[in-house]
Amino acid sequence: MKAFVIGCGRWGTFISWYLDLIGHEVTLYGRSSSAHMQTLLRTRRNAYLELSDRERLTTELSEAADADALFISVNSQGLRSLCGELNGLTLSGKTIVLCMKGIEIATGKRLSAVVEETLRSKVTVCVWLGPGHVQEYVKGHPNCMVIDSDSPEAKARLTAELSGELIRFYYGTDLIGNEIGAAAKNVIGLAAGMLDGLGLSSLKGALMARGTREVSRLIEAKGGDPISAYGLCHLGDYEATVFSEFSHNRRYGENFVLGKESEGLAEGVETAKAIHFMTLECGVDMPICEAVYSILFEHADPRSKLDELFERSLKAEF
Repeated sequence: MKAFVIGCGRWGTFISWYLDLIGHEVTLYGRSSSAHMQTLLRTRRNAYLELSDRERLTTELSEAADADALFISVNSQGLRSLCGELNGLTLSGKTIVLCMKGIEIATGKRLSAVVEETLRSKVTVCVWLGPGHVQEYVKGHPNCMVIDSDSPEAKARLTAELSGELIRFYYGTDLIGNEIGAAAKNVIGLAAGMLDGLGLSSLKGALMARGTREVSRLIEAKGGDPISAYGLCHLGDYEATVFSEFSHNRRYGENFVLGKESEGLAEGVETAKAIHFMTLECGVDMPICEAVYSILFEHADPRSKLDELFERSLKAEF
């Protein structure tokens, strides 16, 4: 497969590294203005990994037209703009693989829907989701992930073409649930970090149980299968998000309540906004996600809000 990877940050660079590792022909794209890309062009490495000599680097987006599949790993809120740029190319018949998690704030739409709505070329859209951190993968620590799509043929083909000893892929059966579950997982990660920062880490068990249940309600309200929240897209990704030292969202939540700055992208911050608007639209009760939104954007006191969350009136567990 000729793969064109768009995005030269931590995850995009890993995607390129991994595709090369399992034998695909890879070109990694980054904007010429990107500091990450300039470092890669000079040294062929970043803080996480070193690229092989086989991987091509380019600052020309037009080269995407020569690939069989495009793997996109950019800030989710910039996806629509990127698709506008891609409309200058002939991409009909190609596969677009979204290696990112989020919900578009302005519209509340899933990322696959943004691509299908914006791209003029007829393409097949897939998503690559699930647990794992670059720091662990490059050390040879294996994990499982999921590929989903409205095209059974595409997800079966990608599951076979992308699986290796490092990552075992499964194909999903609920694109709606997998995308929403993966995005909402980052908001739960923010809440986990806040608990860590406040010395309340013992409440993470309750956070995981109740978080999964409330996300399942949102998935169902949006037309997906609520059971998807208990799969790799959400609950299966909790170890990497709720506990790991490498989780950007967990670290952001911890630093936020401690009054510290955070480095690196925490997609859950923007996703908290999107989910807030979705809950208003759907009328779904999502107390954890609403608590995170209130703390981040309504200046609610973190300790008071989280105490309130876990001291709700007596009721059945779920």
